[in-house]
Amino acid sequence: MPWKESYVVEERFKFVIRHQNGEKIASLCREFGISRKTGYKILTRFEKEGVDGLSNQSRRPFRLARRINEEMEFQLLKIKEEKPDWGAAKIREIFLRRNPQVKPPAKSTVHALFDRHDLVQKRKWKRIKAQGTFLAPAKGPNDLWCADFKGQFRLGNSSYCYPLTITDYHSRYLLCCEGFSSNKVDLTFGGFQRAFEEHGLPLAIRTDNGVPFSFPRSLFGLSHLSVWWLRLGIRLERIQPGHPEQNGRHERMHLTLKKATAKKPKANFLEQQERFDEFCSEFNHERPHESLQMKFPGEVYVKSPRAYQGLLPLEYPQHDRTGLVTSSGDVCLQRKKFHLSRAFAKQEVGLLEVDDGIWLVSFMDCDLGYFDETSLKFAKLDNPFAINLSTKV
Repeated sequence: MPWKESYVVEERFKFVIRHQNGEKIASLCREFGISRKTGYKILTRFEKEGVDGLSNQSRRPFRLARRINEEMEFQLLKIKEEKPDWGAAKIREIFLRRNPQVKPPAKSTVHALFDRHDLVQKRKWKRIKAQGTFLAPAKGPNDLWCADFKGQFRLGNSSYCYPLTITDYHSRYLLCCEGFSSNKVDLTFGGFQRAFEEHGLPLAIRTDNGVPFSFPRSLFGLSHLSVWWLRLGIRLERIQPGHPEQNGRHERMHLTLKKATAKKPKANFLEQQERFDEFCSEFNHERPHESLQMKFPGEVYVKSPRAYQGLLPLEYPQHDRTGLVTSSGDVCLQRKKFHLSRAFAKQEVGLLEVDDGIWLVSFMDCDLGYFDETSLKFAKLDNPFAINLSTKV
């Protein structure tokens, strides 16, 4: 139950009287549970206003920045009634032309006035939902890798640890378990590059739709990381949102990993990584697996014949020209610019004029969409990276 106003005034009056009787303000403030700043404020208000100054003051601002008089409000609403489809900027300009001697309100003030009277049409934002792709079974090692970040946890020094894990779908071999300070793209790049250099390249990688593997608002949900995989000739697979069972083998490994390494975390990253390495060795070479007829994953897995050799240059011999995507995701074509996606930053795309002023935009051997020089709009096609598989798991 909150204090009554009379009780607050009484307590403040006691504070003032005791200070006037010679008690130190520091000890009084500690006893009444207030700061020295508040104590001096109470004394100042008592000196200026007496007992009336001890009551709670109104928190209403002295000046309302967006307040306008009734006559101005009436005229603005009248113009809005005449032109219901016009926005605040145009109606403000009409008001200024009709009343040149009056200082007009700001555009934001006019908009706020219309909003209070429900005269503003609310924009409905379209929520972009992530979508999964077709999933294919793996018939042998390196046909499919599964990757994810196991849920973060705190180390002994209070730092967060984000373990990146990569497994081979067929053999259950744990290819990578590396702890990072975050799940940022640049750190993830390093983890995958080390895995590629040690084990070669897979045919496909299956992930969820989270960062940094995918960005739902990006073109086809691509990220810098997934575009890099495409450049390496790796097919993309994404599970359906809310269906972790589609990556069930990997999630089951996470449960074992959590029990063995995260229940009692180490003091720092160096010690925790040593524990991860011990777990990888045990999981791959000492722990029998029921689905492998009690074999070790290391007895089934073999290194990929596709060696990691970096990125080969892109070539578009069937296109009229190439365009370099800027760091902001834009492509410049004949002094005109359109936005593609930041996921393709610093990548080259092929441009083919299929009609007068209509250009087909391609990346590698996949067509992304069409750019119209007249409207300066880019219209995307169906996701070309998700339609080349037909079997669901």
